[in-house]
Amino acid sequence: MLEIKNFINGNFVKCVSGKTFDNINPANNEKIGVVYEAGKEEVDLAVKSAKAALKGPWGKLPLAERMSILHKVADGINARFDEFLEAECLDTGKPKSLASHIDIPRGASNFKVFADAYKSVANESFLLDTPDGAGALNYSVRTPKGVVAVISPWNLPLLLMTWKVGPALACGNTVVVKPSEETPRTTTLLGEVMNDAGVPPGVFNVVHGFGPDSTGEFLTTHPDVDGITFTGETKTGAAIVKACADEIRHVSFELGGKNPAVVFADCDMDKAIEGTTRSVFANCGQVCLATERVYVERPIFDEFVARLKSSAEKLKLGSWDDESSNMGPLISQEHKEKVLSYYKKAKDEGATVVLGGGEPKMSAELSAGSWVEPTIWTGLPESATVVREEIFGPCCHIQPFDTEEEAVELANDTKYGLAASVWTENNSRAHRVSAQIEAGIVWVNSWFLRDLRTPFGGAKHSGIGREGGVHSLEFYTELKNICIKL
Repeated sequence: MLEIKNFINGNFVKCVSGKTFDNINPANNEKIGVVYEAGKEEVDLAVKSAKAALKGPWGKLPLAERMSILHKVADGINARFDEFLEAECLDTGKPKSLASHIDIPRGASNFKVFADAYKSVANESFLLDTPDGAGALNYSVRTPKGVVAVISPWNLPLLLMTWKVGPALACGNTVVVKPSEETPRTTTLLGEVMNDAGVPPGVFNVVHGFGPDSTGEFLTTHPDVDGITFTGETKTGAAIVKACADEIRHVSFELGGKNPAVVFADCDMDKAIEGTTRSVFANCGQVCLATERVYVERPIFDEFVARLKSSAEKLKLGSWDDESSNMGPLISQEHKEKVLSYYKKAKDEGATVVLGGGEPKMSAELSAGSWVEPTIWTGLPESATVVREEIFGPCCHIQPFDTEEEAVELANDTKYGLAASVWTENNSRAHRVSAQIEAGIVWVNSWFLRDLRTPFGGAKHSGIGREGGVHSLEFYTELKNICIKL
């Protein structure tokens, strides 16, 4: 049985209290590890270690050497690719085919991308005229934010954690990471890679535990934490904002979504079906950017529904190491019950169940896992629960529309604004509609296509701030102006 410890100041430690919780494989609901829950003592030690490293070896390291170390971290992940892959898949249940192409390579590349981005960012300077004619020179300098608390989610554990840790370390900060209690393995394994790459003790710390009255609360309320970056539920984000308001801590949040896809009659139907199948069902629908509302122009509505059903019927549920499977379980029994409760609400509110709507029949060894069926509904009003609330499962509701204006109105009729997809072969319409949709990112004839140099984040209840490229540097650094009187 694997013991998963906290990683503090370059060492793996248990906890003073001795409290542990189980690490569960969601594919079969079996216990696969024991995780040590960090209390106030461990969180305080982690933050103090991060603060000391900030003032000490990491803060004094030449830029070129810091960037070289981050490249070694990326190389270290890739050198242990299979270990990270197995750890990620055991924690999440996701298929090997998905994690090997997205989670692990993208998780590693985040260190190189942001190290290289930081080296090429220029600061501004201005020459100011003064009454005496001598002038003054103003120029900007970037300094690290300080100790950054990184609270990462369970759906893409390595990728979304390094998406924050990579730029934070590139900018010279130190971090204390609290991964989701559901997925502790790859974040812990990264501690070994950090040591091997020569990252000084205290620069990267990991504390395990839960949210309220546990590790998460102890970390977000710690007085020596200078910034908090979080990916997760909107409700949790609101609680963190309240917790850190008194200390005026800077925050960067990517929160929930109820993302629309708008499919016009002039779309390439093959592209739209393939893309929507991925955007609804990839990672069992457990992607912040996933599509849960699909709006289809009426002339092609029936064909689209039939073809999306046919495409989803080809999905194969199975264990992570089954080469033929392309869909795993939900993350936990608790989340399974939540998603199934929405499946029931859809039926109770009068949905036409086009596909799924329940639990699949799995093999004996997987029967106790957190499995649900890929599900498609039609026939519900926009006021229906499953159309309004984020479900975070492999499901969508499909609704027809008649005009472009109606499509935009339907897409924007939500408190969220994270992502959207538009499917059309008319370039003018693509530009026009995308500009009107209230979301942080709009894909046209694609989904989950990411250039890491571009801004990423949500509008409305879907987040605060932007990360990616220079936008990450804006959060992870303090911009200082220096004025020199000549």
